[in-house]
Amino acid sequence: MKKLSVVFILILALCSSLQAQENFSAVIKELTGTVEIKKSGSSEWVVAKAGDFIEKSTIISTGFRSMAVISLGDSTLTVRALTRLSLDEIITMNRSETVDINFNAGRIKVEVNPAAGSRANYTVRTGSSVASVRGTIFEMDTVSIRVLEGRVNFGSADTATRSVTVNANQESQINAESNAAVNPMVYAEIAAVFPALRGQKESSEASAKLEFGSLDVNVDVELNK
Repeated sequence: MKKLSVVFILILALCSSLQAQENFSAVIKELTGTVEIKKSGSSEWVVAKAGDFIEKSTIISTGFRSMAVISLGDSTLTVRALTRLSLDEIITMNRSETVDINFNAGRIKVEVNPAAGSRANYTVRTGSSVASVRGTIFEMDTVSIRVLEGRVNFGSADTATRSVTVNANQESQINAESNAAVNPMVYAEIAAVFPALRGQKESSEASAKLEFGSLDVNVDVELNK
């Protein structure tokens, strides 16, 4: 009888755990241009539209001059033009959302805004870097990151190298030679080498080319008057 009671308690605990943890779908809030999705296990690309649900392991691709804004629980993911990514994990458990994004081309903006009393754990992986956050706003491509609010733990996909903390209004990128994240203070000094263009408005963006080792990387640099 005692054994049956223990088994019953374990079954109840397992059921409770399964109810507490569940996959949730993202949804496309708005889009422009050409946006396509490919569901897990499918070989067919489908043209996306506003209101479409995005499930775990779905691949999202945007075309030239295209963009998609995706709602992920309490957070928002903006997929810029010419980007391909997959949502490898979308789980909510005990008022905590876990999202794992994997992309190797393009640029994204992530706004992580957990509701009061809840948590949001985001991990963004590329072939070169990993960014881990719990509540912030940042933009990144496959090798560089710019934090707008909060802070992000940013490092190389090679776990043997040390990551750096990138705070609000700071940037970093992966050094191709050392395969490590550049200290944000060092990155700021490099970016300061590029003077503001004549007639450039304050807080406008221009494309600058930074050379690290054997890799030339195009990044966005904030220019001031």
